[in-house]
Amino acid sequence: MENNFNDELRKLLNEINVDITENQISKFYEYMNLLLEWNEKINLTAITKQDEIILKHFVDCLTIQKYIVKNKKIVDIGTGAGFPGIPLAIMNESNNFVLVDSLNKRINFLNDVKEKIKLENMEAIHSRAEEFCQNKKYREKFDIAVSRAVANLSVLAEYLLPAVKVGGQVICMKGSQVEEELNDAKFALKELGGKIKSVDEFFLPGTDMKSNVIIVEKIKETPKKYPRKAGTPAKQPLK
Repeated sequence: MENNFNDELRKLLNEINVDITENQISKFYEYMNLLLEWNEKINLTAITKQDEIILKHFVDCLTIQKYIVKNKKIVDIGTGAGFPGIPLAIMNESNNFVLVDSLNKRINFLNDVKEKIKLENMEAIHSRAEEFCQNKKYREKFDIAVSRAVANLSVLAEYLLPAVKVGGQVICMKGSQVEEELNDAKFALKELGGKIKSVDEFFLPGTDMKSNVIIVEKIKETPKKYPRKAGTPAKQPLK
C-alpha cells in the first residue's frame, strides 16, 4: 500500500513540477493515516480513498507551491484538517506556518499530526478568524496568507488581509467560476488595502477539474475596524 502511495504521489507531483523527497513522502503517508484515523471520531473530510486523498487533497494543495517564497511567515486561516497548511509546511521547512481554526477538536488533530510527523515549523491556534486578526500579536505580521476555504472572496479578504504585512500576499484557492466573485469583491479589496495581482487557472493532473488561484497583493494597511466582530463578515460581506 505504501509503495503505491509513494509512486502515485511522486508521479502526480511531477506533473505539476513539484519535487519531493522520500522523507517528505513518508510524512504525507503518515498524515493520510492520521487523517483517516481521526476522521472516524470527528468530521474532517468526505474524501477517504487513498488515490482521492492524494489527488484532491495533497496534490491540489501543492498547486500553490510555486507561489511560496523561502524564509517567510505564512498563515492558513480556516485550515480545517490542515489544508493547504500542512502539505505546504511539509514541503517548505524554511518557512514558519501558523494554522488557525475555530474548532478545538480540529486543533487537537493538527497538534497530533505535528507531533507524529515532527513538523517543527508549524503551530496550530484555536481562534475565529475575526479575533485572530484583531490580536496585535498576529495582525499584519505575516508575509503570506493562504486559504482553501469555501467563503467568497469579499469575506475571505476580510479574514486574510488584516493578517498580512503591507507588501505581502493573500493566496486564495478557488473553484472553476471566479468572475462574479472577483467583481463582487472589488469594494472589499479596495477598502481592506488589497489589489488583485493575478488569477491563475489550472487543472488537476489527469482530470478536467478546473480551479483558480487568486493572488491579492496588500498595498496599504487595513483600517483598524476590520475585521468586524465574529460572524459579521460572513453575514454582511463588504460591498
